[in-house]
Amino acid sequence: MAEENPKPLNYIPEVILKKRKSREAWALRKKEQFQHKNFQSIKKPEDFIHEYRNQEVDLIRMKRRVKRKLPQVHSNILIIIRIQGKKDMHPKTRKVLYSLGLRSMFSAVLVKPSDGIMAKLQRVEPYVTYGYPNLKSIKELIYKKGLARMDGRKVPLTDNNVIEQELGKFGIVCIEDMVHQLYNAGPHFKEVVRFMWPFVLNKPAEGLKGSKTLFKEGGDTGNRDDLINELIDKMN
Repeated sequence: MAEENPKPLNYIPEVILKKRKSREAWALRKKEQFQHKNFQSIKKPEDFIHEYRNQEVDLIRMKRRVKRKLPQVHSNILIIIRIQGKKDMHPKTRKVLYSLGLRSMFSAVLVKPSDGIMAKLQRVEPYVTYGYPNLKSIKELIYKKGLARMDGRKVPLTDNNVIEQELGKFGIVCIEDMVHQLYNAGPHFKEVVRFMWPFVLNKPAEGLKGSKTLFKEGGDTGNRDDLINELIDKMN
């Protein structure tokens, strides 16, 4: 019986072997990350208790703040920036933030100060900072972060036709007209604010300490007066 010739082994290039090994290592890392993430997402009962207690403490402190005299302001306009607030806030606190248009961290809105606005700021004081924006800050915010509200969509303010289409009936046809209304708290301030989405600012590399203490006491929150413009520069 004739001997069968042995079949040569299939040759696999070294490059392919290295790629295969790399893919296997990547798959193992992703699996470990997924398992670790799932493990972290499972809350223990004590986590819920701790979260609940923090929220109750937040509510008690808010009730104490509203008994104080309303803070005084010395400007026709304010900018409010949300700098705190996640799981430790009571739902009532979150509701006030939402009513101000501050639904996410580092969002900012321009408002005309009133007793109603100042009462809301007093309620959410540990989660926001505010002050008096200057002309430069308002102009740069609109040019860099301004987004128009068009049928629920966010539209960049790159075309004056968009502005004229929505605000032309008020004599506002360009960004400079918007800046004028906002900075001077003009008669169509409310219409311009409603036309825009809240500004979404960047997390500053420096300037915030993560403290709920008032700014005037060395912390982050509350009234910064004109010094708010320094923070805006870092976040814009």
